[in-house]
Amino acid sequence: MMSTDILDRLMTQLHLRAEELPEGSYTTKLIQGGLSKMGGKLAEEVFELVDSAREEGPAGRDHLVKEACDVLYHLWVILATRQITVEQLRAELERREGVSGIVEKQNRQKEQQGQ
Repeated sequence: MMSTDILDRLMTQLHLRAEELPEGSYTTKLIQGGLSKMGGKLAEEVFELVDSAREEGPAGRDHLVKEACDVLYHLWVILATRQITVEQLRAELERREGVSGIVEKQNRQKEQQGQ
């Protein structure tokens, strides 16, 4: 049964594209370009997102929403190539819920140092 959640459906579709690499697919083109292509597009979209956040009024908000969706898509293409699921993202966000960002960063630094 297909999920009713658009985020779940998008990630499922990106996983399929990463696995099947259908010809003529923009996602396939990104994936075949490797991390430099995928990362470059993500960086470009993040820049556009920040730029659109400066725009005032309803048109600015609409533009920001569209750019945020572009960022999500390009980020999720990278995640799909590593078989990361929406459920894994949810679990990590739930793990962090209620933890100060400062404490979370300190915890990650300790983990990286093997403490």
